[in-house]
Amino acid sequence: MNSEINIAFKNAKAEKRPALLTYIVAGDYSKEKTLEILKSISNNIDICELGFPHNTPIADGGQIQTSAYRAINNGIKIKDVFEIVKKFKKFNQKKPIILMGYYNMIFQYGENKFILECKKSGVNGLIVVDLPWPENKNFSKKCKKKSIDYIQLVSPTTSLTRMKKIIKDSHNMIYYISMLSTTGGKLKVSPKEILRNYQKIKMFSKKKNCVIGFGITEKNISKLKSADGLVVGSAICKEITKSLEKRQNPVTNVVNIVKRLKKKLV
Repeated sequence: MNSEINIAFKNAKAEKRPALLTYIVAGDYSKEKTLEILKSISNNIDICELGFPHNTPIADGGQIQTSAYRAINNGIKIKDVFEIVKKFKKFNQKKPIILMGYYNMIFQYGENKFILECKKSGVNGLIVVDLPWPENKNFSKKCKKKSIDYIQLVSPTTSLTRMKKIIKDSHNMIYYISMLSTTGGKLKVSPKEILRNYQKIKMFSKKKNCVIGFGITEKNISKLKSADGLVVGSAICKEITKSLEKRQNPVTNVVNIVKRLKKKLV
């Protein structure tokens, strides 16, 4: 499947750098500001990750939880997230968007209805944190039928046998969780060790793109740039929080951090 996600990775590789993926929570501060941030950073990133706000985000650390609670307090619903995606895709049709969230929201909404709305709004990929392989096989197949990438997760404790099976069932992208922690935690392992584990995945997935996420910041991103892609989320959510506390424009400050991140990858 030669998806927009695949094309984004090819374009980054042509520039001899990893793809930069950034994560923000839909509706953090407001729907309008989320859309404005996405539009403003789109020229400096390769793939947008947009999170569904959830009241119990078990995989997320303090920064993303704070963003999620702000969005929930703003009354953000699933339909609002799809509306943000639709409006962004009208602005930049070719920039891939990956939605990230938890399965209970999808289950309550209805799997088929959810996937159909993803397709209609222009979603390119899905990460469902609490729907691991092999439980996600049926849902993953439904996504593939609608040309939506279902992104499988691999962690440092994933056995080689299990890893091979996950990679075989993956679509265009695999997400490597760099450490056993929630998002935004300080790196508990060295970049060298992360890359050693990462190379084990690449042994079995040479034709598939693999990104590294969790704990990536301005300080360590350049040490990981041999990866296919790198995900930064908590650092950006933290920037939004700081901006609001200082009564500054979060759009300007997020654009600035994204530009600095991109510069470290070139």
